[in-house]
Amino acid sequence: MNKIYLYGGSFNSLWILVFTLLHLNIKPDDIKSYENYTENLIDEAINLKPKHTIFNKFKDKIPPSVFKTCFYVYLSNNDRKELVIYYFVKNTLKYKNEIFYRRDLNCVNLALELSKNVSREAHKLKGFLRFKEMKNNFYYAEMSPTNNIISILSNHFRKRFRSENFLIKDVKRNIYAFYDAKEIYYLLEKDIIKLELSLSDKEMEFEELWKTFFKTIAIKERKNLKTQMNFMPKKYWNYIIEMEEENERSN
Repeated sequence: MNKIYLYGGSFNSLWILVFTLLHLNIKPDDIKSYENYTENLIDEAINLKPKHTIFNKFKDKIPPSVFKTCFYVYLSNNDRKELVIYYFVKNTLKYKNEIFYRRDLNCVNLALELSKNVSREAHKLKGFLRFKEMKNNFYYAEMSPTNNIISILSNHFRKRFRSENFLIKDVKRNIYAFYDAKEIYYLLEKDIIKLELSLSDKEMEFEELWKTFFKTIAIKERKNLKTQMNFMPKKYWNYIIEMEEENERSN
């Protein structure tokens, strides 16, 4: 029977649980959030109460670079990401600053691969995410990323648009990041149901002008969708104004 240790779902609750397991010398068969765990007859689900006092003993032993790597792994869509973090942290306590050079360890290779994948996708969406001006004086953008990177993007755009209100929706996970020019709030569909998502007249006019401009500068004889997709992956086309017609034709 596999022993599955459950946590609240947040990175903070996972982080504290990992250190509690390490302190108690417990080797888990798996770690799952309550939301992602399905009860069955094979596994034994364990609700271990994480202890903050234990975490305080370990926190100074973890370099900031390891913390960031683990956070990015947590944001990935990998089903075993919690175990990757557990073993990565366990080996960090053993090898300390040399952990990133221990490529002979599977947990290190997996952690770096997943972290890089999250970082790469976030970097792409910093350029591809398109904001639209809405009627009630805020900007709105939609995306469907592979990884759960809404926190990375909302913090990035908070620095760029400090005095603006904006809302970013992760369509795939149905979660929102709302910035009110002061703080970022992560919301669910029910939290923003009263918010009117209608384009401003200025935005509608701009979109038509932009589509016209894009068609005007395009050279039909030199159209190359394969090359275009190398620079602008097709999975982002649903949310890019100038690619709407092309996306409809290809679906």
